[in-house]
Amino acid sequence: MASGDLSEKLSLSTPGEIPKLKIHTIVRIGLFQMGLGMMAILTLGILNRVMISELGIPATIAAGAIAMHQFVAPARVWFGQMSDSRPIGGKHRTNYVRLGAIGFTVVAFLAVQVMWRLGALIQINGGWLWNQETLLWTALLALMFVIYGITLSASSTPFAALLVDISEEHNRSQVVGIVWSMLMVGIVIGGIVGGILLKSIADPAIVTGGNIGFSLITGQEILPTSLETLQTPINRLFTILPLIVFGLAMLATWGVEDKYSRYTSRSTSASREDSITLGRAIKILTASRQTGIFFTFLLIMTLSLFMQEAVLEPYGGEVFQMPIAATTQLNAFWGMGTLIGVSTTGFLIVPRLGKQKTAKLGCLLVAVSFGLIITAGFFQSPSLLQGVVFLFGLAAGITTTGAISLMLDLTAAATAGTFIGAWGLAQAMARALATISGGFVLDVGRLLFPSPVLAYGLVFALQAVGMIVAIALLDRVNVKEFQDNTKEAMTTVLQESLD
Repeated sequence: MASGDLSEKLSLSTPGEIPKLKIHTIVRIGLFQMGLGMMAILTLGILNRVMISELGIPATIAAGAIAMHQFVAPARVWFGQMSDSRPIGGKHRTNYVRLGAIGFTVVAFLAVQVMWRLGALIQINGGWLWNQETLLWTALLALMFVIYGITLSASSTPFAALLVDISEEHNRSQVVGIVWSMLMVGIVIGGIVGGILLKSIADPAIVTGGNIGFSLITGQEILPTSLETLQTPINRLFTILPLIVFGLAMLATWGVEDKYSRYTSRSTSASREDSITLGRAIKILTASRQTGIFFTFLLIMTLSLFMQEAVLEPYGGEVFQMPIAATTQLNAFWGMGTLIGVSTTGFLIVPRLGKQKTAKLGCLLVAVSFGLIITAGFFQSPSLLQGVVFLFGLAAGITTTGAISLMLDLTAAATAGTFIGAWGLAQAMARALATISGGFVLDVGRLLFPSPVLAYGLVFALQAVGMIVAIALLDRVNVKEFQDNTKEAMTTVLQESLD
């Protein structure tokens, strides 16, 4: 397809004087998503590996602390409604995005400093011990991720609502494809940069409960990796990337809302912002049974897609004997696969199959991918794991594009922030449960099976089953029913506000 044809396809049928949205502008907007991809690598791709494999923190505790940033997901609904009804500096979305970005980039660095204090305690105690000091620093680490989650909600939910504001139904899957492709670009870049900056940590030790660990490379007993060895490269990484991410957030949102947003022309509440309160917005949100069906689908699909986040890097380390730099770069293989899946699905698959069938195809392919990841463990070949992770990313990209495009169709324009907050709530709750469940199931698997491959395989097998359940729920989703119910509810709520 020629670039001119693509520009024409993506250009919006704009009311009034709103200009057409060009491809280069959509790519610039996607820089914010690219930044989120980098931050995901820092928290779920690096911190979980360091806490579990290098510091000797139990997988359930480490994953649970990180998951706290997703357990505060109900804040997404509130921030979404606030961005609908309470603009900051005259802007409904932009300044929420920017203020949130300041928060989560700063807090990410602070969380790492708390992690070092907890790691120092473990080395002093000769392993993980339950005592008052350990509990205090664990609670503080969890609090850091709570604050991280709140600031992330304040930023990402209004950003997703902005995508609804600037797009139309006919081109939404293409906009989603480009913007979410940038998320994957961020994951790839984060994985590559992380791998480069962490190359100095070449031969990590897994702590076995005492002062002695064993090398992932040679299998010989060695002392656990010292905090001094870990701190310098990881602190540098958590300084450089967050600064880059904040700069990307500023650039991505520069002038977009003022020039391209259709919120004012679409929303009947724009001229009387107090009319649709949070309570009334939730009434609209719950007007259709389709909201509940799709909410449940998002929960199960997201849970099944991301349970491996807390265990994939340790899987590469323990089963495939890969160092930190190599397991961090697994995210790059996953990201490249997802990037191809996301960037092509909106243009090639969705127009042919439709959004709902595309999501079902993606879920099926993801289930198959988890079977291949388990199989790769029996061969213990790092290159095979890299290839399978790439295929998993490809399937995840197809699933993500289909689901997000469908999600934006199941969003009422006048209360876009609230609806996006609800969908974000479903996804974040599922990500939280996925993160902590992955660690918990791994610990259970270690108790049940003597083989690490089977212990990790239990996690991946449960994910495959969940994807099959998600496909069954998708069969019950009906966009037209949702739109009819929501339109009727909107009329009722606005009449009540006039009364």
